[in-house]
Amino acid sequence: MKGFASYTAGGQSFYGLATDRGMIALSPEFPQYPTLREVIAAGALHDLWLAARGREVTHPTGTFDYGIPIPAPEKIICVGVNFPDRNAEYKDGQEAPPNMSLFIRFPRSFTGHDRPLIRPPETPQLDYEGEIAVVIGKGGRRISQADAYDHIAALTLCNEGTLRDWVRHAKFNVTQGKNWDSSGALGPWLVPFTSPAQLDDVRLTTRVNGELRQDDRTSRMLFPIRRQIEYISTFTTLVPGDIIVTGTPTGAGARFDPPKYLVPGDVVEVEAEGIGKLTNRVEDE
Repeated sequence: MKGFASYTAGGQSFYGLATDRGMIALSPEFPQYPTLREVIAAGALHDLWLAARGREVTHPTGTFDYGIPIPAPEKIICVGVNFPDRNAEYKDGQEAPPNMSLFIRFPRSFTGHDRPLIRPPETPQLDYEGEIAVVIGKGGRRISQADAYDHIAALTLCNEGTLRDWVRHAKFNVTQGKNWDSSGALGPWLVPFTSPAQLDDVRLTTRVNGELRQDDRTSRMLFPIRRQIEYISTFTTLVPGDIIVTGTPTGAGARFDPPKYLVPGDVVEVEAEGIGKLTNRVEDE
């Protein structure tokens, strides 16, 4: 058993439990929850787990396509420059800032596991950023750090793909470089969050064509995930299904000399202990 995933098969949308042999469809058994967002809002991930026990695979590997785990989250909020070496990469002489940098991504900018990352014709500067993402289970406003983990339902992975020249088109924002259709990926599945050990000191890596490019641990974050939830919930109400993408280590392609941007045929693998591996191949639009 790997985690809960959203997927399509035969023109239909499903969610279910991913296994080594394929998917166990669970959505037909829970018509009251159209997607995993509603499952999370109802606190029903454990009910899905119980329903999957002893069930046979309904969609074998190779007969379905992964989608992003939460098809229509209200918010996807991304944390930028959240590892010490990432701050140093900017070479601006500044110490780590007192507050985190944030930006928003739209669901359409992400694709699912084992689906193509799309490089648009407007720029060749498609880059990778491997990250851990947390999914909010219990909503709230002004959540304390002490209570923050109680608001997480599940974990997943993110390749926060970025069009580097487009993040520099304006003075104060990166939105247009972060939201190209299918430029990033989320998945493959949701792992229920049950213990602080799943987040506090976890190794996160990114490989491109098998070459290790990013390698760090969550314990080195400048702004730990508890602080992220506290800070973000100060100015906006978090709701079930919201996704926080928690920051990427040093080693993105733009930081090499010369830069190592993604090209068609490249395979990017983002992996974290206890969550899994998110894999995508690059294609031109």
